[in-house]
Amino acid sequence: MLPAPTPTSQNSLISAHSDTEAVLVWLAEYAQRPATLRSYRKEAERFLLWLNSRQQGLAEVKREDVHDYRRFLAHPHPAEQWIGPSVPRSHPQWRPLTGPLSASSIDHAFTILGGLYSYLNHAGHLNGNPFRLHKAPRQRRTVENGRFFDADCWAHICHTLQALPADSPRQVAHRERAIWAFSLLYYSGARRSEASTARMGDMHQKRGNWWWRVHGKTGTGDIPVSPPLLAALQRYRLHLGLSPLPASGEDTPLLCRLGDGRGAQQGISDKALYLLIKEILQRAAEQAPDAMRPTLQQASTHWLRHTAATHQLDAGISLLMVSQNLRHGSIQTTRRYLHSEDDARHAAMQSLPAITTDSPAKKSD
Repeated sequence: MLPAPTPTSQNSLISAHSDTEAVLVWLAEYAQRPATLRSYRKEAERFLLWLNSRQQGLAEVKREDVHDYRRFLAHPHPAEQWIGPSVPRSHPQWRPLTGPLSASSIDHAFTILGGLYSYLNHAGHLNGNPFRLHKAPRQRRTVENGRFFDADCWAHICHTLQALPADSPRQVAHRERAIWAFSLLYYSGARRSEASTARMGDMHQKRGNWWWRVHGKTGTGDIPVSPPLLAALQRYRLHLGLSPLPASGEDTPLLCRLGDGRGAQQGISDKALYLLIKEILQRAAEQAPDAMRPTLQQASTHWLRHTAATHQLDAGISLLMVSQNLRHGSIQTTRRYLHSEDDARHAAMQSLPAITTDSPAKKSD
């Protein structure tokens, strides 16, 4: 990120003398949340680069500039300056964007930038937040319209995993990793970022039971390792040539890249895990009945978390326990997955008597 001078209040709570320094202080607040840090850093850097191209600083941004930035993200120009392939930050072909952003991605970016301005305002570093002058009404997020897999759809996904080709060592490795990835995300309800950064040593025993210590978005928490998940872990470890159960402090990634014969296992990236899940879902969609195909085609990795919550509740696990397993900040968040509760409420309304059972009177001439 390029430095840009910005006025600093004498009453500022942070020691920052440029926009870049101020943003770095803000990002430091998320040092314990790697996935959030990556996302916030990307949006802040992109915005500072855009401001630098206009010779503006954070304190100079007006509401009109916010509208300009929205238009820019939807249609980045000049393309050769802003759009490039998905490569590491140090690569000479790296650019801030890989293409135009969707409306939802732009809204997400604006939420992050609004948070940045809010933080710097509270710190006394800035005065005003052009991203918060107008806030769209918050819509309740729901999962009813296909953001989880029902029993039939989940059975079809499991069949697809079992039927993956295994005619070569690489195909076998791909099949075993895919089965483990789906098992891990489904039985734990973990987020993709939590799975991709986890190590085998995060699996540990406590009072005779196995637990997965997750370091994620909402901090550190323990998820119960059920017998099916433990069996899937043992199967994957034996495939990798490891002992059936992990040792304390073992640094092997919980999800590994396909073996390349170069020794120590390397972990799979967050994006690679996303692409792996999408590939299997696409395979499932190709062989699915017509009614099931749209669900599989639009599904993403996060649907496994929704499915985990829904299936746990349907199995009779208490709302409180499921909320703890998913590490939700509020039990009301978990309640969204309690579809049986909605069905029961609807069924209960059927018992109300009709006001009248008479046939409608005919209109007289």
